[in-house]
Amino acid sequence: MILKIEHKKNINAKEIWSIFQASYTTEAKMLKATDFPPLKRTVSQFLNSNTKFYGYYLIKNLAGVIEIDNNEGVTHIQSLVVYPKYFRKGIGRELVNYVLETSDSIIFTVETGFENLPAKRLYRSFDFKEKDQWDTKHGVRKIRFEKKIFTQSLIVGF
Repeated sequence: MILKIEHKKNINAKEIWSIFQASYTTEAKMLKATDFPPLKRTVSQFLNSNTKFYGYYLIKNLAGVIEIDNNEGVTHIQSLVVYPKYFRKGIGRELVNYVLETSDSIIFTVETGFENLPAKRLYRSFDFKEKDQWDTKHGVRKIRFEKKIFTQSLIVGF
């Protein structure tokens, strides 16, 4: 079950922080990153964030979180994390699909580490297209993807 997380509540912000720590520790190892900014986020930063968080719950356990930022027809997937014990169970796929299905945006963007092959496969499976690559000051190569949604009402105008 996917539900919006009220991240302004301390208990929820701590739970989000916990899953981010677990998931991003694994990603940092995968990317061979020694300085990984997502691991530096604090509970306070989650409490004060202007983004939206949706959680994938297995019974009462938070198994995955997707963080999105919506701006004028564009939805940016800021973060997608899954507890490592739930990797490869389709939770990330369910969360991405939920955002694509429930948002009224026509453009979706996401960034990930270039060496994060599971994430790249996931986004490509939803027809996200590569837009850019660059090296961060933290020594991680990143890749940016974009997906454009063409609705029937947009097609009629052509």
